[in-house]
Amino acid sequence: MLPPNTPIALPPLRILLVDDQEATRQVLVAQLHAAGHAVEQADSAESALTLFRQHAPDLVLLDVEMPGHDGYWVASQLRASEAGGWTPIIFLSSLDQDHNLWQAIESGGDDYLVKPVSGTVLQAKLRAMQRLRRMQNRLIELSDELRVANEQLTRISHEDALTGLPNRRGFDLRLQQEILSAQRDQTPLTLVLCDIDFFKGYNDTLGHVEGDACLQQLGQLLRSLCRRPRDYPARYGGEEFALILPGTPRSGAMTFARALLRTLELKAIPHPCSSIAKHLTLSGGITTCVPDKTSSAEGLLRRADEALYAAKSRGRNCFFSFEMQMDTREQRGNGRLPPASLA
Repeated sequence: MLPPNTPIALPPLRILLVDDQEATRQVLVAQLHAAGHAVEQADSAESALTLFRQHAPDLVLLDVEMPGHDGYWVASQLRASEAGGWTPIIFLSSLDQDHNLWQAIESGGDDYLVKPVSGTVLQAKLRAMQRLRRMQNRLIELSDELRVANEQLTRISHEDALTGLPNRRGFDLRLQQEILSAQRDQTPLTLVLCDIDFFKGYNDTLGHVEGDACLQQLGQLLRSLCRRPRDYPARYGGEEFALILPGTPRSGAMTFARALLRTLELKAIPHPCSSIAKHLTLSGGITTCVPDKTSSAEGLLRRADEALYAAKSRGRNCFFSFEMQMDTREQRGNGRLPPASLA
């Protein structure tokens, strides 16, 4: 911490000085350089606008009386050219009537100094502007830090900490978005719900540490199979996972499900408590539709959940679709590995 009364270093300013009198400019430039500021000079309204756009100064020192367009006109043009920003403008003028000050403020100015300008007064004004610039820079930094923090918070709030997949919150938001997109484009949308068969026994036998590792492996596998940019695997809850497959028709959904089961079979993650296989298996429900105005996330989830229950009732280790009235077992047996993506 700085000792009391320690002067705070302030950043130098980039100043645009606008005055048609070269002698006046030279005197001011010398004062400004002595104080450590950088200066761009303009001798007309037109050159002032050009230099303002090119250099984006921190401050404008603007003469009122100039040939052609005066300083009031320049100030109004500077304000019109700023996109949401605000560059301080200090008028310099030999005119000292009240209405001159009023016109300067109305045209976009922030302060008004009467020539000849005292060096002490000018330095005091610049010191105040430096403080304002420092505060503005700090506000920008804080705004950027807040934006980054909000982005991180949003990502964390939508991500499952164990698997790294989107969580239920992220899934719900994405499903609503994809339903609206499919309604607009009139394209098929597939939703898959699946869970690990006999996972309670897996946890009870091997422990929760191994159970967590198993969930992580399955999360990585689902992510690797969802190769299209908009395919969206998520951890729905517990040992249950969900997949949103935009632009995927019924046949493509079945192809994906068969590929997933075949990949699990080849990966052969041991499952000591399964009554249907020695390795980890999944049961899943599939629903596919071209959403219309009556379609809802709740309806799709209900349909997929009913299909998941049907898959379990058919013996597990399969995916079922009411729309196709079949499960993945009905198309097994040719011994060939189906494609692992829907590209």
